[in-house]
Amino acid sequence: MANRDVERGGKKNRGANSNYFYDESSGETHWTSWLIPAIVVANLAVFIAVMFVNDCPKKITGANKECVARFLGRFSFQPLKENPLFGPSSSTLEKMGALEWRKVVHEHQGWRLLSCMWLHAGIIHLLTNMLSLIFIGIRLEQQFGFIRVGLIYLISGLGGSILSSLFLQESISVGASGALFGLLGAMLSELLTNWTIYANKAAALITLLFIIAINLALGMLPRVDNFAHIGGFLTGFCLGFVLLVRPQYGWEASRTNTSRTKRKYSMYQYALFVVAVVLLVVGLTVASVMLFKGENGNKHCKWCHYLSCFPTSKWTC
Repeated sequence: MANRDVERGGKKNRGANSNYFYDESSGETHWTSWLIPAIVVANLAVFIAVMFVNDCPKKITGANKECVARFLGRFSFQPLKENPLFGPSSSTLEKMGALEWRKVVHEHQGWRLLSCMWLHAGIIHLLTNMLSLIFIGIRLEQQFGFIRVGLIYLISGLGGSILSSLFLQESISVGASGALFGLLGAMLSELLTNWTIYANKAAALITLLFIIAINLALGMLPRVDNFAHIGGFLTGFCLGFVLLVRPQYGWEASRTNTSRTKRKYSMYQYALFVVAVVLLVVGLTVASVMLFKGENGNKHCKWCHYLSCFPTSKWTC
């Protein structure tokens, strides 16, 4: 999840035990997952480094401004009124590479579009994102390998950061949520483009759509950067059609029958591939140009701000 100012929110496997509802007779390469665990470790290391730099006891003084968990020394957390997620201050996050529109556009610090993915607003934010990453990412890496999953993770995170910067320009943002939503989007497009190899199509689609809908709905709560979620999801959705295409069901068996050899990929897979590439290139290019020209997305879409925070009688945005 992503919170503005605080959080951005070899072997063959032939069974259906992969929990992806594939047909039991379809063979698939099973990879060893190492990239996702490495990303988790890197995020933990970065959080420790951020807390070391934050050094709450040195910067917070006064009886009413006690650091949380002072026994941790310089690793203790900011007061809960300042950061309820048990983490560093906003100024420390900004210093360490948080996404901040003015610095990206006017100070030419475009690297923040990627660095913000490795920062988290607090221990709660970190644990939530890393548990989600383990749950989603390890299985994807086992089925598609570290190169494709790594590309989806990084490019989706970039897409989420770009859209976030276009619409939310008055505060900072951190978190891996854009990249995580990119993996969810890729899972959905992978299901659609590889439709023929699924045994329980309806169950897979309904389950995935429910998970995506719940997470996007939670993104409409206050202080949550849903634009990072949406940008990452759309980027990952397009990338799934490009990077996660599988041969049609029955293609392997048809190779032994030369008189009726089945095409490896269907025409609709080729069509989705081309459309996804065009949308991805055009979308990222146009959004990047708008961002570095200093455009404000809200001027072009008057209602879009409701996608990140929907006001109710219980809260304001």
